[in-house]
Amino acid sequence: MLQLLDARHRLLFMFNEKEVVLKIQRGELRAFTLLVKQYERLVFHVVQRLTLNQADAEDICQDVFLKVHSSLHTFAFQSKLSTWIARIAYLTTIDYLRKYQKMKISELTDDLGDFYFTNVTPEKLLDEKDVAHYVHKLIDQLPLHYRTVLTLYHLDEFTYPEIEQITGMPQGTIKSYLFRARKLLKESVERYLKYDGNK
Repeated sequence: MLQLLDARHRLLFMFNEKEVVLKIQRGELRAFTLLVKQYERLVFHVVQRLTLNQADAEDICQDVFLKVHSSLHTFAFQSKLSTWIARIAYLTTIDYLRKYQKMKISELTDDLGDFYFTNVTPEKLLDEKDVAHYVHKLIDQLPLHYRTVLTLYHLDEFTYPEIEQITGMPQGTIKSYLFRARKLLKESVERYLKYDGNK
């Protein structure tokens, strides 16, 4: 078992995106399987955070990798492969949400305004032992643009320029969303910790 894990780790560590892309462009299916294994977690993470629905996310992920395969001949190494794939995942998910009318008007807002968390309160999380889990529940309630930039920046560790490439949002907007969303999360977590300490 340990040998299998070590072999898998070496396989991922040795991943050379240029070499893999060129092999796929030459029609080597095994190379595409390697690409999927390398990026399936990233794609699912992006898609699931936007849809908040596991079944939808699984369907969309399949569509994403079909698009990656059919479009890979256009990839010119002008960005990191992960950024290019994340953009396909983001756009495919947005298209899906719009097509099936799962995106509420409020999801498109650029302003938090008087936004507040409605379904996640300390009272409903009396048995919650993990603050991180509480934060993830809060992020799930944020408008789509806010949870998108939080996910890409903090969880997937993309830079501002990479998030701009993925979403098409200007870097100033990305920074603004991050600042305001983090402030909202901080205030809510402080209330949670205060409540938890007074139980």
